[in-house]
Amino acid sequence: MSPMRTDDPVLVKMKEICLSLPDTKLTMTWDQPHFRVGDKIFAGCGEEKGKLTIGFKLEMEHAHEILSDRRFTRAPYVGHKGWVSMDARSIRDWEEVRRLVLESYRLIAPKRTLAKLEATGEPAVSPARSRKRRR
Repeated sequence: MSPMRTDDPVLVKMKEICLSLPDTKLTMTWDQPHFRVGDKIFAGCGEEKGKLTIGFKLEMEHAHEILSDRRFTRAPYVGHKGWVSMDARSIRDWEEVRRLVLESYRLIAPKRTLAKLEATGEPAVSPARSRKRRR
């Protein structure tokens, strides 16, 4: 597996989305680009079985539901914790990707960082989580 090119359009777009969030950074982990909030990974890009994929963590229920969409698969090693991979060739709507990455970020980021996110106008809690709390 060759390293991902820094000018790959998928990586460029993921950097735009992920690095716009508070307290984030790009690291090379397992020879692939990963995005961290603090020291914890919340998204990544890489190659799985010869396909370029992006990965992120979702609420367990959401992760289970999204797997019915053929663009998504359970992420290797961490899928049982809500991590999913999306075939990057299937991306047509980067706003959808942004929402999924934001859900992951909200699940991983510490409360102090979520307060910074809320200060930008983004709610610190995902709409899916707030619906669950109201039930």
